Order: sequence, then structure tokens, then C-alpha cells
Amino acid sequence: MSVLAAIEAISVLAILILVHELGHFIAARSQGIYVDRFSLGFGPVLWKYQGSQTEYAIRAFPLGGFVGFPDDDPDSPIPPDEPNLLRNRPILDRAIVISAGVVANLIFAYLVLALQLGIVGVPENLTYQPGVIIKPVSEQSVAYQAGLREGDIILAVNGQDLPANNDATNFFKTFIQNHPNQQIELKVTHQQQQELIKLTPKSEANGKGVIGIEFAVNRQVIYRRPHNFIEIFTIAANRFEQLFVNTLAGFGQLITNFQQTVGQVSGPVNIVKIGAKLAADNVTNLLSYAAIISINLAIINILPLPALDGGQLAFLLIEGLLGKPLPNRLQEGVMQTGLVLLLGLGIFLIVKETTQLTFQLDWVQKLLQ
Repeated sequence: MSVLAAIEAISVLAILILVHELGHFIAARSQGIYVDRFSLGFGPVLWKYQGSQTEYAIRAFPLGGFVGFPDDDPDSPIPPDEPNLLRNRPILDRAIVISAGVVANLIFAYLVLALQLGIVGVPENLTYQPGVIIKPVSEQSVAYQAGLREGDIILAVNGQDLPANNDATNFFKTFIQNHPNQQIELKVTHQQQQELIKLTPKSEANGKGVIGIEFAVNRQVIYRRPHNFIEIFTIAANRFEQLFVNTLAGFGQLITNFQQTVGQVSGPVNIVKIGAKLAADNVTNLLSYAAIISINLAIINILPLPALDGGQLAFLLIEGLLGKPLPNRLQEGVMQTGLVLLLGLGIFLIVKETTQLTFQLDWVQKLLQ
């Protein structure tokens, strides 16, 4: 896994954030609402341009961004009762601006899936071969020390052949987990030669065995060129629906089965790690990665939590029900508290994932140089 792959993954995240903020910006400007700042990133300003109404800026850290309104700027020359200030607009106008970032991310995800189909083609035939294919292996892992390498194909374990279907990965994973501290024998295809490799899975804290590799089903997909644009957009719509429904289901499990699923929550480090691996395997995989993260970003932002778009929409809903907005001090207090909690969670995830990261140590060292 290369530094270039990591940069590509970070660039995808920056683009998704840019799309989100552009949604807010376009929705506001198209309604004549004043916008005084548009920033990609946070931290020190690297570049800025002052337009007729808006200051555009690029900041040092790309994983963030914001659209600024002059409503609460004490130095703004715009009168407080100006009808084109966001706060003076009807609830529906404000709701359109606030939700536009989420809508932009969803539209972008769909278009990216369509683009991928146009570039890669439509999958026509899927052929499974026996075994599982090994992905990048950490040099510190049990598997690497035993001789397993990226691209090797594991055909059997303790004499049991791995099936030629999607169940192969679950079968192998379960077998390894059920044999901690027990020597096992793998039949492996390495550089077109079959070998027998013996190794002993380490026991994790939960008592399950682990050998320190990632693997995928041994399959080959045959693609064909799309017949027309209608086919591309139809298949893209079906894929988008599947991703959206599965993502919603994942968030639902996090709520209903928190203890079992909270460990699967990923922060920026793991998100970049996944994107970098996909980029290293195949650059076009970044398109799938972009679509998945864009959908996740949209759903997260629409949650009714402080400091998120959903939290602001919740305030608008309360305003509509009460006939007047909640006091500004209360809204600001809730938003600031939520922002602190979200930043704290982000820092916690970064620290946790960085200290637990065991994949490709050489890549991490190059990234930190």
C-alpha cells in the first residue's frame, strides 16, 4: 500500500466534503441568501479569494469545511433586518439550505456509481474458484512469519477444502477463530506452486484465533460495455438503493444493538486506511469507496444531533411547532456542546485507531515522514 494510495483516499474525502458544502452554498445563493465565507478544510488559510460577496478559502487540513453566513457577524455591514439574511428567511427556505448538503452527497453518490459503470462496464458473469485470496499481509503477523504473502490462494485448511463460493471467507475465518494456539496446516498456491504451510493462530483478548491477514473470495468478474445510458442509470439506481438501505440498516443496528456494533464504528484513520487499500488494489475501486462514504456522510449529517445538519433541522421543526424560534442562547449552547462532543469523539477515534493500527507498518512510517 503506497503513500499515493493514501493521498488518493484523503482526496476523495476532501471532494465529498466539498460536494456537501457546495450543496449548502448553491441552495443559499440560488435563493438570494447572503453567504460571506466558503471554506474547504479547517485550520490555517493556505489560499483565499475575495469575491463580490463571498470569501473563498482553502485551509491546511482538508477533512472539513464550512459555509459562513453574515447573520451573526457583528462586523457585517448588512443591516440585521435584511430579508436576505438566512435567519430572516421563512422556515422552508432555511430548511432547503440546511438539508442541501445531504441531498448533494446522495446525488453525488448516485452519479459516481453511474460513472463507475460507464468506465468499468456492467458485470455480466461471475466465476468462483476454490479458496480465498490473501490481501496485503503485515510483516509482524503470524501469517507472514509462516510464509504467506499477498496474492497467495489458500485452498484448504487441515485437509478441508475451501468452497468455490461466497461462503469460503466465512468458513476460513471461523476455522481460524476456533483454533487459537493450535497448529493448523494450510494448502496454499504460491507463485503457481502448491505448498503446505503450518502456523499457529494467536489468541486475541476475546479468546478467538487470529493470524493477521485479510482475504477475499477467489472470484473473477467479467464485464461488458453498457448497451446505453438508460442501462447505466438503471443499474446505478439499483446499486444506490442497496447501499443506502444497507447503510441505514447498519445505523439501525448501532442503535438497537449498541454493545455488539459499537466496535465497528470507524474514525478518520480507518476510513483513510480502507480507501487507501482500495486505491492500491484498483483505482476504479475509489469510485465505490466515494459512493459508500458519501452515503454515510449524508445519513450521519441528517441525524438529529447537535452541530449536525439534522440538529439544525430539529430546531426548525420546533420553531414551526411553537410558532417562534428557541432562544438564541439555548440554541448556541446546545450546538457548542454538541460540537465539543463530536470533536472529542473524533480525537478519541483517531488516537484509538492510530495506536491499534497494525497494517503495513512501512506504509505508515512513510506517511508520517
